[in-house]
Amino acid sequence: MKKIIFALLASGALLFSGCENDFDAKIYGSLSTTNYPSSKADYENYMMDCYIPFCINWGYTFSSWQEGFYVAEGGTIRMFDSTSDLCAPWTISTWGGDFQRMTQGKFDDLKYAGRATGGTPSHFEKVRDVTRMTKVIATLQNAPSSVLSDEKKKEFIGEARLCRGMVMYYLLHFYGPVPVILDDNYIGDADAEANLVRPSLDDMTKYITDDLEYAAENCSETQSEKGRYTADYARFCLMRHYLNEGAHMSGYYQKAYDMFSKFTGSYSLYKNGTNPYADQFKIANKFNSEVIMAVSCNSNATGNGNEGNFNPLSWYVVPGNATKYDGNSKATPFVYQGGGWGQCFNIDPQFYATFESGDLRSQTILTSYYSNNYGLVKSSDIGDKWNGYIINKYPIETATSFQGTDFPLARWADVLLMYAEADVRLKNAVSSSAISCVNQVRNRAGLSNLTTDKTSSPSAFLDALLTERGHELMYEGGRKVDLIRFNKYNTIMTAYGRTPSSQYFPLPNYAVEQAEKSGFTLTQYFTRTDYDGSAK
Repeated sequence: MKKIIFALLASGALLFSGCENDFDAKIYGSLSTTNYPSSKADYENYMMDCYIPFCINWGYTFSSWQEGFYVAEGGTIRMFDSTSDLCAPWTISTWGGDFQRMTQGKFDDLKYAGRATGGTPSHFEKVRDVTRMTKVIATLQNAPSSVLSDEKKKEFIGEARLCRGMVMYYLLHFYGPVPVILDDNYIGDADAEANLVRPSLDDMTKYITDDLEYAAENCSETQSEKGRYTADYARFCLMRHYLNEGAHMSGYYQKAYDMFSKFTGSYSLYKNGTNPYADQFKIANKFNSEVIMAVSCNSNATGNGNEGNFNPLSWYVVPGNATKYDGNSKATPFVYQGGGWGQCFNIDPQFYATFESGDLRSQTILTSYYSNNYGLVKSSDIGDKWNGYIINKYPIETATSFQGTDFPLARWADVLLMYAEADVRLKNAVSSSAISCVNQVRNRAGLSNLTTDKTSSPSAFLDALLTERGHELMYEGGRKVDLIRFNKYNTIMTAYGRTPSSQYFPLPNYAVEQAEKSGFTLTQYFTRTDYDGSAK
């Protein structure tokens, strides 16, 4: 690994301006390191640097070309959802390669990823982003009080630490614990930067916790721009993190349970329309009552870093031969865009079969489509004309190249399900409040309450809860993390005919080799002690 050093963007600063008061990335002008930052506005713009890995565009460059965490082809959907039971393994009319191997749980080829994230997906270089954010945080801490009040300084640092904590969170769930620099005194220290060894899981967990807890205490409760991080979003991230690590960290289940009462916003499940689950993701319902945080996307954006966030998912889920109109000249769901690129993220028919009859959430999955080549392609054509079903959770509503639908990061439905889980894990009993939380989510989906066989014991309830999470949160970039937390990753993948090659992705060879040159051992694979499969 090359030395991790910080430098201001010589070519420009990342600032943000509103499009419908949304949080869109823009590039303006150039900066001089001799006088920047100096004003309050400078320090705020400087802090915005930390948001770059979370913007949706084709890529960014700090030290090497990287994709953001939410870009469809290389972000959380590909890394967490396609590698789970959600997606069908590809065999027909697909791009194949890494996409196919990921759906099959075959991760060994990720060892050959380079520093840039084109082609074979890799996010390991984002350890450099952590270092960069550490420098930003230190600069904010040293800002003179005549420029930044203590309150505003803590607020900006809270946003920066939330970003840094979430970079580490994703790195942890991609690779396991990874080496990071969290003390700016070590930036530029050759010995410190050469110390490429994994921290312990407990230590990595604590790094993330410290950042997110600071953010929850100091971020603004509200923001004038949609998509900018708030204290409630930090609380959401903490609640999820506490649950993920509760099995090995003392008191974390209690912390997750207590977090439920600390949300300050007036959130509720979205219940408008004939199918409120589906309708909540439509452009007209952006940032509705259920949304705690989302990446605000612009239908006119093209993925260029100067045009704000975009959502290209439709191009990765719609078959290339999909028609705009059916055989009776009736508009199909693809009337605005027609065919897509590669149908990269097919819904596995086995996963679709787990939905109960009448579940409104299953209506966001298309089990047939009209093709230029075949006419009506039906579920009976699986294995012949296509590999799986089409996710239509984020509907195509504009005639632009890409969708205007936001990418959800935190919804109240998820909070309800996490609270139910925290309650049961903490008390080792199934309470009426835990059942009520799950039933609220089920009822919104048009389903009746959980049956008594699913609430008769903690294990039965948690099994039912994992199913509910899969149905409610599909294609929101978190399924693999859930399966690992419930210790069902290998079990469920194997049941679907796919045995994962490892629990987490291997670190790229270049990082392992660089550690060796410095006299250290950077273990390529990481496995949790309670993994339900075999350690690599």
